[in-house]
Amino acid sequence: FFKLTGVIPLDDAVTYLKEGIDAAYGKKGQQILDMNYAAVNAGIENAVKVEVPESWRTATDDVTEKSAYPEFIEEVLVPMNRQEGDSIPVSKFVGREDGAFPSGTAAYEKRGVATSVPVWDKNNCIQCNQCSFVCPHAAIRPALVDAGEAAKAPESFETLPAAGKGFEGLGYRIQVSPLDCLGCGNCADICPAKEKALTMSSGGWDEVQEDNWRFFETVTIKDGIANKESVKGSQFALPYLEFSGACAGCGETPYIKVVTQLFGDRMMIANATGCSSIWGASAPSMPYTKNKEGRGPSWANSLFEDNAEYGFGMKVAVDHIRSKIDDCVDVLNDSAVSAELKDAAAEWTLLKDDKKETRRVSDAFVTALEKEQAGGEAAEAIAEILARRDFLVKKSVWALGGDGWAYDIGYGGLDHVLASGEDVNVLVFDTEVYSNTGGQSSKATPAAAIAKFAASGKRIKKKDLGMMAISYGYVYVAQVGMGADKNQFMKAIVEAEQFNGPSLVICYAPCINHGMRKGMGKSQENIKDAVASGYWHLYRFNPDLKKEGKNPFILDSKEPTESFRDYILDQVRYRSLQSEFPDIAEQLFEAAEGNARERYHTYKKLADG
Repeated sequence: FFKLTGVIPLDDAVTYLKEGIDAAYGKKGQQILDMNYAAVNAGIENAVKVEVPESWRTATDDVTEKSAYPEFIEEVLVPMNRQEGDSIPVSKFVGREDGAFPSGTAAYEKRGVATSVPVWDKNNCIQCNQCSFVCPHAAIRPALVDAGEAAKAPESFETLPAAGKGFEGLGYRIQVSPLDCLGCGNCADICPAKEKALTMSSGGWDEVQEDNWRFFETVTIKDGIANKESVKGSQFALPYLEFSGACAGCGETPYIKVVTQLFGDRMMIANATGCSSIWGASAPSMPYTKNKEGRGPSWANSLFEDNAEYGFGMKVAVDHIRSKIDDCVDVLNDSAVSAELKDAAAEWTLLKDDKKETRRVSDAFVTALEKEQAGGEAAEAIAEILARRDFLVKKSVWALGGDGWAYDIGYGGLDHVLASGEDVNVLVFDTEVYSNTGGQSSKATPAAAIAKFAASGKRIKKKDLGMMAISYGYVYVAQVGMGADKNQFMKAIVEAEQFNGPSLVICYAPCINHGMRKGMGKSQENIKDAVASGYWHLYRFNPDLKKEGKNPFILDSKEPTESFRDYILDQVRYRSLQSEFPDIAEQLFEAAEGNARERYHTYKKLADG
């Protein structure tokens, strides 16, 4: 700009720019400064003149036929994304007076921002599905194709014989959506095959793979073959969170994406304000979606500080609605209705809270209700139940949010909900910092880490939220790290949801605010290193084990084997302490390592009884 316009002498402009770089990035080290200086020089030296065709002066948009997109997409999402929301007439929102937006709208945005996308080599693939498991955006998935579907597939949609019992006769493929991928590379990085089955291309969008993705979307989901509660089996299920606008390589989204694959068709989500509410629902982009039956998570956000109470309110409301259904079932039992209906009602009453059977018995009950020809009070009871059919299924209520909510501003409410004994699940994305508001220090920020309001390094140790919850004795608590132990994460999520009471699952989530030297394409590897170095620990506390005479505390991570110091110094939030405050850096690093070791030994004592 300054070279082309000459508004001030170029040498002066360069001086001012580099002074600004020093002020903004001085704490991040000389390497970062040099990279920014190089960017200034490149901007001066590499300007290229672009000839604009004269015809563009009078160019107009082609008149095209109306697309097959849903009305909301055409008339609300597209104008809003074009920054033309003020032009949308109020009439387009009639019927949405409650402020609700339809789910699944992010799938229509197709941002196409990745400069590299994964390329699958079927000859090297071991069909583990780990690439899909860790994808932050659900942009790469496994497909199971039967013979009829294979006959309709594009020639480029190559498959290999699906491996495993029950998969006979099916073709297997890993398919990427190039327009939804953000190019982080975690999928390729996590691939455990000796010869990588995924490599990152340098070409970005690929028309052939886009055609393959469109065909992939027509393939039926076959999630009833493998164990859905396993790493591999979970990925054949629909992710009810797809194509969010989270940062490439986000450490938060893979966790909740997998949770939705397990329980998404009956989830109710209360989301604390923060990163998870932004990538979770930035109007009009809604990545939470639904299946072909129209079932999927309901999602809402109240305030930062009251999210746990908000989720608790959802649970109480559901209980009241189901209590009304129970009253109506009592009427049916005392009425002259068919034996078929009474049997269906009895089975529902028996298994309505069984989280594995609730969908089956609820669907059977609805079928029997719809077939029944009754009059009087029985007819009224049937109408009342059918009006509340969505609540026949046992709801899986989840309160989501970051450490700023759970450890800090919303802790009072979180503690109240955990102490209530009610069946509410809490999932915490622990980035150890207020990620969404610029990287402020939270009570989850460890000693020595630099953040806003801790510019010279945090002086006190990280709050141990998990141990505080364990002290109640009747709360399920787990600390997990997907990249370190995927199976432990799956066990924790399944146990937490099955536990009939409050549960708290704390997820270590690498964040762009950490300033990882390896980049966010290594976020899963970063979690693995965090556990290996003793920076983060994996455990589960299951009160149900006490009823069996067993120790309820299980330490899932081992004695640290890697260097704690090397791990933290791979991140700008710690490394900059050395350059900015060398006189206190060593003292704080020792404190941080000592705190981590102390936590491990506490957990070890609990595990050893």
